[in-house]
Amino acid sequence: MAAFGYLALASDGSEIRGVIDADTARAARSSLRERGLHPIDVNPLGVNAGAASAGRIVRRWFERRAIGTADLSLLTRQWSSLLGAGLTAEQSLAALIDQAETTAVRHTLAGVRGELTAGYSLRAALDRHAASFPPVYRASVAAGEKSGQLPAVMDELADYLDRRDALRRKTMQALIYPVLVAAVALVIIMALMVYVVPQVVSVFQGGKQTLPWLTRVLIAISGVLRDYGWVMVAAAVAALFLARAALREDAVRHRWHRWLLELPLLGRHLRTLESARFASTLAMLAGSGVPLLVALEAGKQVIGLLPMRDAIDAAITRVREGVPLSRALAESRRFPALLIHLVASGEQTGRLDSMLKRAALLQESELENRTAVLTSLLEPALLLSMGGFVLLIVLAVMQPIIEINHLFR
Repeated sequence: MAAFGYLALASDGSEIRGVIDADTARAARSSLRERGLHPIDVNPLGVNAGAASAGRIVRRWFERRAIGTADLSLLTRQWSSLLGAGLTAEQSLAALIDQAETTAVRHTLAGVRGELTAGYSLRAALDRHAASFPPVYRASVAAGEKSGQLPAVMDELADYLDRRDALRRKTMQALIYPVLVAAVALVIIMALMVYVVPQVVSVFQGGKQTLPWLTRVLIAISGVLRDYGWVMVAAAVAALFLARAALREDAVRHRWHRWLLELPLLGRHLRTLESARFASTLAMLAGSGVPLLVALEAGKQVIGLLPMRDAIDAAITRVREGVPLSRALAESRRFPALLIHLVASGEQTGRLDSMLKRAALLQESELENRTAVLTSLLEPALLLSMGGFVLLIVLAVMQPIIEINHLFR
């Protein structure tokens, strides 16, 4: 048998360290569970203590990380299945800890289970791990606990996370190709300007003929790029870091977001994206029985653009005053008319959650169509731009040759 050092959580949530004898690390974990402990880290003791220490440092770094979106979606789906099978929250968490493949997920779930067995409610236990569980998640769980419908709420929450992750993936996949085309085009043009053009035009620079203006401009640009290219790259990187630092200020970020929303095509696309997120979140929370004001506060957290978040703040204030949600959203002039009309219909018929869900689906469908249109416009525009730059370079090189041919006729 070998000795294993372990870090485990007791039933009251406290951390316990010690040494246990077992044949394998898996057997050590099983022995700890039999003692009522929840193992977080189990390492063999002995020869390679330095490597084990380094491994513990790496693992602790992973433990501090929040659960990723994809992991949270899968975790919620498994959790809802276990709750639907009749397991209690504590039993389902124990099963999820055994199933977890990453240290971050295992450590977070063990912490939640420890606080749950210590007497905290599930919502309070999740609040202590706010980095992994967003406000929408915690508000839904609280509503499920209060109504006694936690399995159904978790299933709805899993569907919501899947839809949100699918929407994010579709948007990213649609933008990958245009970004790659733009990057390749930029590299090719820079290579032509820095390496190819100087070698070609050097043939004409020794002559007495006056070069065409296009050739002279091309030579000047090529010289600037060769002499000051690295300076320009360093300046661009510095400007990027400065802009990122400036955007940490709420006033600067607010002006930037407002400018983005006012752009002709991109602004409407961003407004549709944020509206789809907000409607989907609000529909899920309303369907789970979360009070409207609490749902609005949680829905505000998924909005990234500050002007639209301010609009939701104003709507929350108006709803507290007794104004219908549809009118409160309409006053901001930030949300699509379709969303407002469906919300008004849901308020009149008493089916707000279903109308919000329909609005979210329509907004997501419009977003997919708009993304496809933008992508179909970007691709030829990038190709034409690249072709135009290459054509200018070819013309600048060919014009002196054509003029020399005319002189010898």
